[in-house]
Amino acid sequence: MKLNKYIDHTLLKATATKEDIIQVCKEALEHDFFSVCVNSCYVPLVKEALKNSDVKVCSVIGFPLGAMSTKAKVEETKQALKDGADEIDMVLNVGFLKSKDFEAVAQDIKSVKKVMPDHTLKVILETCYLEDLEIIKASELAIHAGADYIKTSTGFGTGGATINAIKLMKSAIANGNTKIKASGGIRDTETALTYINLGVERIGTSNGIAIVTGNTSEENNY
Repeated sequence: MKLNKYIDHTLLKATATKEDIIQVCKEALEHDFFSVCVNSCYVPLVKEALKNSDVKVCSVIGFPLGAMSTKAKVEETKQALKDGADEIDMVLNVGFLKSKDFEAVAQDIKSVKKVMPDHTLKVILETCYLEDLEIIKASELAIHAGADYIKTSTGFGTGGATINAIKLMKSAIANGNTKIKASGGIRDTETALTYINLGVERIGTSNGIAIVTGNTSEENNY
């Protein structure tokens, strides 16, 4: 198993500088990670830094709250794609889900997927805020709205990936083709392997190097 190809090497913190982003790109090239995941303003920089490589560019959208208008999410997505993003990780509207406005949740995701039919869309459920039944419902809504992946967390909520959340997400997918991305709090090889063995196909982490080298990282919290 090539652990490196499970990893979206991630830097999303508010204080990330251009230098920090370039450093993350260098690390991704060195370790041949699947992608570099950044906020949308940095997509052009990452695209340039990763040119002539197999490492993909991933942009978050509507991050980290998911509470902006659908139109804003769509426009941010269009710009990120234009700037060179290969994949989009959008945050589901948690407030709408909690309000049981499931149509609005679905429409939000469908609207983004509509402008990127040929690109991979991951929908972040932010499971730390959801009850078990809400995790299942959020998963089902995202799946039916066209998500290629459902993802646990932004890393900016009250908690990250959990085994329970992954199992619930898996049950919602059943025999479908939607994949799972685990993110938030995955800092070492053992934790990464635990999720991969549960069927997770992508890991979002700022600790990718620690995971592939077997050294636990203390400083990176995503």
